[in-house]
Amino acid sequence: MRVLLIEDDAVLGEAVRDYVAGLGHAVDWMQTLEDARSAADAVAYDLLLLDLRLPDGSGLSLLTALRRAGATMPIIILTAHDQISDRIEGLNSGADDYLVKPFNLGELGARMLAVTRRYSGAAVPVVAAGPLTIQLADRRVLREGEAIDLSSREWAVLARLAARPEAIVSKGQIEEALYAFGSEIESNTVEVYVSRLRKKLGKDCIETLRGIGYRLGR
Repeated sequence: MRVLLIEDDAVLGEAVRDYVAGLGHAVDWMQTLEDARSAADAVAYDLLLLDLRLPDGSGLSLLTALRRAGATMPIIILTAHDQISDRIEGLNSGADDYLVKPFNLGELGARMLAVTRRYSGAAVPVVAAGPLTIQLADRRVLREGEAIDLSSREWAVLARLAARPEAIVSKGQIEEALYAFGSEIESNTVEVYVSRLRKKLGKDCIETLRGIGYRLGR
């Protein structure tokens, strides 16, 4: 999952970035509204983590603008504003959840999972693909009932494919799930992780459609 973190506090921003990246997500961390707007225009994010009080304005203005433009990704507000009126304003502006600082990183992870689960349209997202059972909520994959260990990036590739199991996912879309801005991407990175998944899960777990992209095996 590609996550946009908008937070001007260096210590908190670094902690959240590292935690979310440790969950296997690609994270772009922006500290101003201007940079956040540019990032949101350039990338189709799967989730936004949004501070309200930023050096060049209120995060609510970005939230409102994104929703008016038709943006549908989940958005969680992270803020020190703890008044009920602030929470109501944020939720009414289009936020999906609201977390008051200071917060526990584990709770943040649980809320991220909850909002993405709601957007997936399933209370317990489970995808069946041939001999595989992919439990998106638990970040687990079973092959004929046996749990298979995956690295965070192997999981990121599989989860991106499982999010739309009938669709073809381009190489570029998979790269977006793996890397944040500024990361160096080798030309064969996607192929390497697809190969590793096939070795662990079976050669038919991922279909290659040459020149188009990849699809979860059926």
